[in-house]
Amino acid sequence: MLALQGYNSSDDEGPVDTQVETSNNDKINSENSVAISMKICAAPDVVPTGTELCVRHVDSTVSELPYNPKYDELFAPEVGPTNPFKTQQQRAPKNILSGYVEKAVISDFQFENQRRTFASYGYALDPTIDGSAEEGRTLIGSPSVAEENNSKTVFERTELRPADKRKRHRNDDPQDIAGFLGPWGGYVDEKKVMKPTEEEAAELEEILAKKNKRGKQVEEKPLEEKTVLHIKDPLDYQGRSFLHAPQDVGVNLRSDSPPDKCFLPKSQIHTWEGHTKGISQIKWFPKTAHLLLSCSMDCRVKLWEVYKDRRCVRTYYGHRQAVRDISFDNDGSRFLSAGYDRYVKLWDTETGACISRFTSRKIPYCVKFNPDHDKQHLFVAGTSDKKIICWDTRSGEITQEYDRHLGAVNTITFVDENRRFVTTSDDKSLRVWEWDIPVDMKYIADPTMHSMPAVTPSPNQKWLACQSMDNKIVIFSALNRFKMNRKKTFTGHMVAGYACGLDFSPDMSYLVSGDADGKCYCWDWKSTKLFKKWKAHDGVCISTLWHPHEPSRVATAGWDGKIKYWD
Repeated sequence: MLALQGYNSSDDEGPVDTQVETSNNDKINSENSVAISMKICAAPDVVPTGTELCVRHVDSTVSELPYNPKYDELFAPEVGPTNPFKTQQQRAPKNILSGYVEKAVISDFQFENQRRTFASYGYALDPTIDGSAEEGRTLIGSPSVAEENNSKTVFERTELRPADKRKRHRNDDPQDIAGFLGPWGGYVDEKKVMKPTEEEAAELEEILAKKNKRGKQVEEKPLEEKTVLHIKDPLDYQGRSFLHAPQDVGVNLRSDSPPDKCFLPKSQIHTWEGHTKGISQIKWFPKTAHLLLSCSMDCRVKLWEVYKDRRCVRTYYGHRQAVRDISFDNDGSRFLSAGYDRYVKLWDTETGACISRFTSRKIPYCVKFNPDHDKQHLFVAGTSDKKIICWDTRSGEITQEYDRHLGAVNTITFVDENRRFVTTSDDKSLRVWEWDIPVDMKYIADPTMHSMPAVTPSPNQKWLACQSMDNKIVIFSALNRFKMNRKKTFTGHMVAGYACGLDFSPDMSYLVSGDADGKCYCWDWKSTKLFKKWKAHDGVCISTLWHPHEPSRVATAGWDGKIKYWD
């Protein structure tokens, strides 16, 4: 191209044209040499995949990987600078928390051989070293016994031990019906510890005769009842006792209608302290709920104020052992207390006098007055001998016994306008009874059912909420069929082994329950969703009660001996 530009169109061909062409060729060659010397490669050298330089390092703190690593990647050494502050012991490799354990293999036979040798003779091979070579055998245990036995194991020794030489009574003849012993024949020199000798039996009879006074067993007398009033003035300026409901607390305590809408409690507003041991049960004063009755494992029953100063009003002493259950009558003037001393006692709430005592010589687990106004002299008690006993407080006699359960009776709940009552028992069943008919009209049991030691009826009397021992609250219909409502099951708490009480909110929007960890749980009644839980007590939260006239106040009692009030 440069040659064409230097071409002269004239016919004269002279040296000038030749010089131009030569100079142009030199210029092209010099440009090519410069381009070759200034050649730049923009792409870096890339190591081909598959070499050791392409190993992806795995972070030692990661627990999940989004890809499948190769063996070399998974067991590659950790990268990064070492921690200069770690000691030599901390830098040592570990495969357990306390150090490094080497893998060892020992057959089941050898392990059992050495274990039995050590148990029988007191020596065995040291398991921490390799004892295969004779010079490397090291024994642990008693070296003197090992020398006597030449370090033989139980599978190598054939001599009988001293205990193996004892002779047995033998009679393997099956035709000898009376004297046949078979494998049950004892040793010849065996001494029976369970059966006392004639001399020991005579001594025991003398001791029992002295204790029971000439062989007649003396019944343990009930403890003498007493009461202590903790407030100065049991009567107000109008002569009304503390059983009269206050009218200046901002709530109509005599109202029959529940609050329009209930809310979840948020904070603790009061703590009642006075019991020295765990509390078993708490109950509101009937209708007004301006007083709170509690029974405890310290053998006492206490009455507390719910409003104003929230003082302890009165303490009732009368049981030798822990009080299990309490129950008011309809107007709250009397209440029952059932204790582990096998007595049910009827108290006057105002004066603290013990009106009468009842006992069937069995432990009463639950007591309940008949709610009918014309049957306020009758109450039923579920006992440890599987019976439900009905007493008449006027005569002190048993009027009826309901004996169909196969275990101790835990709860009694009246339903169907008090014409029937429902009982639960340790036999994992639920029975429905007609009043005064000692045969159960309905028996509910299922292989999936557990015992239900706490039962509460709903405010509209249509449902029974039962605390089940499999950490659930199951719902039964309280009407004709008493069918379990499979759609309503409340879970989330832990109550196995404890009779934690439960209660409904007055408007039936919430269900509250105690817990074995001391927590209080609140569920939504419609959706069975757990709304709230909080730590209420240090011990078991054994009882929860929602105030019938307050929209958001709940009382809880625990095995820490405290009753707490939440709002």
